[in-house]
Amino acid sequence: MSDNSALGRRYLELLEARDWDAWTALLATDVVYDMPQTRELIKGRASFLEFNQTYPGEWHLTPKVVIADDERAVVRFDWRMGDESGESQTFLEIDAGRITRVTDFWPEAYNPPERTVSVERY
Repeated sequence: MSDNSALGRRYLELLEARDWDAWTALLATDVVYDMPQTRELIKGRASFLEFNQTYPGEWHLTPKVVIADDERAVVRFDWRMGDESGESQTFLEIDAGRITRVTDFWPEAYNPPERTVSVERY
């Protein structure tokens, strides 16, 4: 496992544990958090911390797959909040061992169009 792979997994594990001191230590002070689906952008470690500390509901995150190279990590994870759950992905950009940018994708499940080829649904 590369250092960035371990960093990606630790990022989510510390977020899940609400270990705010250890979690923020992974972030650059000028980290940028981007959610393309809602077009929200948060700049700076303090603002990103506040966003997570005040996010409504009792949410839970479980990392499943981490893929990394020398400059980034991608973490596919399960999330749960109340009766709702799903899969999401977080893309981390990393420089000198610190996370400089986080881009989260929170896709919603949908019913696919009718197909002419046989497809198994799960």
